[in-house]
Amino acid sequence: MPLPGVNAGRLVGQGEEGCQNPCPDQINIMSESTTGLPAILPAEGLHVVHLFYRVEQESWQYLEPAERRKRRDHLEKLVKQIQSQPDTQLLPYSVVSPKADMGFMLLTPDLQVADRSSKMLGEALGAGILTPVFSWLSMTERSEYMTSEAEYSAELKAEGIDPAAPEFATKIAEFHDRMEKYMRRRVYPELPEAQEWPVFCFYPMSKRRMHQLNWYALPFEDRKRLMGGHAKIGRTYAGRVLQLITGSTGLDDMEWGVTLFAKTTTEIKAIVYEMRFDVVSSHYAEFGEFFIGIRMGITDLCNRLNL
Repeated sequence: MPLPGVNAGRLVGQGEEGCQNPCPDQINIMSESTTGLPAILPAEGLHVVHLFYRVEQESWQYLEPAERRKRRDHLEKLVKQIQSQPDTQLLPYSVVSPKADMGFMLLTPDLQVADRSSKMLGEALGAGILTPVFSWLSMTERSEYMTSEAEYSAELKAEGIDPAAPEFATKIAEFHDRMEKYMRRRVYPELPEAQEWPVFCFYPMSKRRMHQLNWYALPFEDRKRLMGGHAKIGRTYAGRVLQLITGSTGLDDMEWGVTLFAKTTTEIKAIVYEMRFDVVSSHYAEFGEFFIGIRMGITDLCNRLNL
């Protein structure tokens, strides 16, 4: 299904007026054959794509000012069109440090939409302007270590609450409500507003499979106990750090992508540092490259990059 207002039947290239990629009133769909393909939907959750680009300023500055304006307008229009897609979220951000200049975090159920949108974003300023420097594909997922109703019932009994008492039924109902909200936050998250949570952090990670320290050789109950302690540290940052853990086993080079949102870099640094001392991290975690960004609207991002 093409994006709203898009002519899916033509490529955006050098048009009738000699317009270089891309013309401002057109969206590059790559080719007609990619627009009518059936949706590729997961059994549950969303596909998540993190994209990081370097802006080739030398090539950009060679363009005439009017041409630069056209291409910038095209990028802004494209971002807004992707954001208008059903069940789709697209977050632009400026990357701090020369690892990259700009990036996008895209969440959408359909892998076709994720793929098409990613390619369109990379081509939005024309050939040779945005160079991809890093990307990550993952999916939202449930935690396999969630507390079950049976486990929570056993905890209540251990506290001396009679299963036949009204209090027991009330607590079980509250438990189901908490678990439902938790599941939706993990599997179908609604990401926070940039104004309130402007600091963005992303890094990939895996669990170790070394001879002496093999996470996957541990019994499930041991892993669940360790992850419970790990999660307890994370909960102490409620209201200061929002996190989204997405699974990338079989999809990318490591096993998870970790996205953090905060109001200041102090909170990002604090939670990552404290977590390092927890056994789950100190003994069993392997980390990839870290990226820090500042979330902003696409117009502000273009201004930040002098586009």
